[in-house]
Amino acid sequence: MNIDDQRVAAHPFLDALYRDGWYPDRAVDLGKEILLRLCARIEADRPADLAALYVLTQAATEEFNDLQDEDFDIETVAREEIAAEFWFIAQAYGFEDADVEELIATRDW
Repeated sequence: MNIDDQRVAAHPFLDALYRDGWYPDRAVDLGKEILLRLCARIEADRPADLAALYVLTQAATEEFNDLQDEDFDIETVAREEIAAEFWFIAQAYGFEDADVEELIATRDW
């Protein structure tokens, strides 16, 4: 997956979860892939406004919902880290007014 925005391409997505032994790397890898796919969708579709961005971020949030299982529980630390990544993505693509809670409104974690 090719990300054109160099700041986004160089960003260490979910780095805190990789450093924390509690989270299996395979699950964190899948989460990172979700975030990178979101970035690729934003670059490809160029959402015209916040409402269009929220459609994309909430779809990615649904993917995180599906990622949870007995080996990967999205609890407080992961929840905060994932939310911060969605916020970073919104900011990086020029959506400074995005509401982090709306970005991840469809979460069940």
